[in-house]
Amino acid sequence: MDKKISAISCGAEYTVAISTDEDEVYSWGWGDFGRLGHGSPDDMFLPKSIHALKGLRVVSVACGDTHTLAVTRIGHIFSFGRNQNGQLGHGTTQDCLVPNKIVALSGRCVVQAACGAEHSIALTQDGKLHAWGWGRYGNLGNGDFEDSYSPREIIGTEDLKFTDVACGWRHSLAVSDSGALYSFGWNKYGQLGLGDADQFQSRATKVECLGQKQISVISGGWRHTMAADMDGILYAWGWGKFGQLGIGNVSDQSSPQVVSAIASERIFKVACGWRHSLALSSSGKVYAWGRGNNGQLGIGKCMDMALPRYIEALAPGQDRNDYLKRAQKVETEQFLLQDRYAVVPQGDDDEEGTVPIFEEIHKRQRLS
Repeated sequence: MDKKISAISCGAEYTVAISTDEDEVYSWGWGDFGRLGHGSPDDMFLPKSIHALKGLRVVSVACGDTHTLAVTRIGHIFSFGRNQNGQLGHGTTQDCLVPNKIVALSGRCVVQAACGAEHSIALTQDGKLHAWGWGRYGNLGNGDFEDSYSPREIIGTEDLKFTDVACGWRHSLAVSDSGALYSFGWNKYGQLGLGDADQFQSRATKVECLGQKQISVISGGWRHTMAADMDGILYAWGWGKFGQLGIGNVSDQSSPQVVSAIASERIFKVACGWRHSLALSSSGKVYAWGRGNNGQLGIGKCMDMALPRYIEALAPGQDRNDYLKRAQKVETEQFLLQDRYAVVPQGDDDEEGTVPIFEEIHKRQRLS
């Protein structure tokens, strides 16, 4: 029988999906550290229901690199997976192979959760933000650079009520009920949108460069950020090395830039990957841009794009078989072998390392 899926989220090499009709949550993919919630670190090659969440009416899920959060309809939040920096919020650094309720947030009705690489943020019904996990870039918004093993309400926002929250790899974003955007955390590439590239910002700071624009949707990538306002105008800023900002060049930007190539479209959903970006317009068109060396842009070409490109394969009435035949003859740029794989960040300054993911996987297989 077909499963009616209402929401999905992707982490590092794994996926989680919700079926609200059946009150079940499914996960599959890479299972290290228990990020799938099945009680073991085994990989899953097909979706499997997470037994511990069955019947709990989970309404949203969020995935980090290796940890997962699940929010229920009555405002409880569960976490599982890797916990080396306290990103599960249980007051310890012990990994969890099955979902466990975050007791520290009992009595607070959680309405939304977001995951960075190793940090977590929860938005409660009263509009407050609570953060925990890896905090050494100020991405917890607590005015310091310390990890937190339990949720703490971010400071300096007592007079604000938030309605939306998102995380980049090691930076954080939140929208207030007035539509103002706030950011904090890692800022080496200008991904906070504050007009500078200072390394860190440990307190939630208003993105003044957006003026009076009312932000309606946000997304954080590895080192870049996107947001759309109530009029559907899309803005991008941060790291631009592969064209992932969609503004026609590969320069970093420390303040929000209008993605003018699709300014005529009303954008209402956005998503940032590590080095590429996607946007969905109210007309039903999906656009992609940025890094495309593995075909992740879906445009039939293995090449980077510095401007948004309409994904023709998703056009209404598109003959899928005809498109697949044409896509077999893709235009391919010449990439070095190591550039065809994601790169594992290494070092204290989180510069790109030199060990491709496939080498890490081979190492893991040798040790197992």
